[in-house]
Amino acid sequence: MIGNTTPSVAHDKPRLARRLGLLEATALNMSNMVGVGPFITIPALLGAINGGGPQSMLGWIAGLLIALPDGLVWAELGAAMPGSGGTYIYLREGFGRQTWGRLMAFLFIWQFILSGPLEIGSGLIGFKEYLRFFMPGAGDASLEHRLHLITAAVGLAALALLYRRIASIGRIAITLWLGVLLTTGAVIFGGLGHFNPRLAFDFPPHAFNFSLGFVFGLGAAARIGIYDYLGYYDICYLGDEVKEPGKVIPRSILISLVVVAAIYVAMNLSIIGVVPWRDFAGKDCPIASMFIQRIYGSKVAVVFTVMVLWTSFASVFALLLGYSRIPYAAAQDGCFFKVFGKLHAQKEFPHVSLLCIGALSIATSFLSLQTVIDALVTMRILVQFIGQIGAVIRLRKLKPETERPFRMWLYPWPALVALLGWVFLFVTSGREQILYSLLALASGLAAFLVWSRRRRTWPFAA
Repeated sequence: MIGNTTPSVAHDKPRLARRLGLLEATALNMSNMVGVGPFITIPALLGAINGGGPQSMLGWIAGLLIALPDGLVWAELGAAMPGSGGTYIYLREGFGRQTWGRLMAFLFIWQFILSGPLEIGSGLIGFKEYLRFFMPGAGDASLEHRLHLITAAVGLAALALLYRRIASIGRIAITLWLGVLLTTGAVIFGGLGHFNPRLAFDFPPHAFNFSLGFVFGLGAAARIGIYDYLGYYDICYLGDEVKEPGKVIPRSILISLVVVAAIYVAMNLSIIGVVPWRDFAGKDCPIASMFIQRIYGSKVAVVFTVMVLWTSFASVFALLLGYSRIPYAAAQDGCFFKVFGKLHAQKEFPHVSLLCIGALSIATSFLSLQTVIDALVTMRILVQFIGQIGAVIRLRKLKPETERPFRMWLYPWPALVALLGWVFLFVTSGREQILYSLLALASGLAAFLVWSRRRRTWPFAA
């Protein structure tokens, strides 16, 4: 352990119990990662590079080449500092608990309050989009209103399931995860008997012509890929509740990334081997349901769409569980409102934090999916992902003697590769998203200075 990394809780108060093993950890990560993301984003991905086509699948590969080395950063930090809060703890300890670490941790919580519910809300948006499969006349104002109400009810249902002890949550997570595997498996194996290589590898003219447009297209495709991989670190936010975290956290991260990457590529090939990519690239449509309908007919497509809705709900469930622990950890450290640090007296979970994050997530489900994806990916790059790379390098340099149950392979190369990847995604995200991210960062810095001055803490301490 590196310092006092877990929030201090008095001995007479309820504590978080370590009851999540490798199976539960991997289930939570994968449920979070897959969710409804690939079922919605495949049309956008296929239209990203040089006018669209199978070459846009490079977005999955580019995303994996960033996520895998970044996963090693998470693995080392999560194994060494297994506490509720994940990034919050890593930034605080990596940059100095009472100095720059306070600033970095505060900025993370600040952007998390904006980006965390956006990510959870994207799962609810996906649920709403596939719900339209049952409502062909969607677009009518009254129908849209009903869709919003149903989506809000789904968010409340996830909150209700999470309002319980962590032991039963582990069993629920495995059940939802099995639904995720069944849904993705239906797409992959459903296309095997109908796969047409001419459709799957129907490259347009000049598909691989290298140009500035190709670079920005690859950046757009990689951002979609990263969005679909997000969640490979979800178990890090539940470090206080993981059995043998030094082993379970790294293994669950790496297993989740490799398995989900294989699932995504197989799903993509299966779909475009049946449905011509020109029919849906760049369009908003329930492509997975269209795919199943083309193979098996409308009745089977209805059953499959229900499975996609199940998968979407599993993602919302896993994200709410992990993200509710972040304000809790900050409050326990005295860096956030005290009320968020409360544990339920009987059920031993941070109920106030859970309810707050859940309410904000339901509110963000009223935004468009593209707005949500662009905002949450770009916003997280500077403080969370690049910040953590800085933290792991500083800790290696300043505290080389501390215990690290998992050490990054080939250090420091994976950290540097991840850094280059995140910088590439940031600079190719467009002026509007870069400006939005910088404004969020500047407002967080201003809030930190005002808050610190009132409390007379660093950098205003005597």
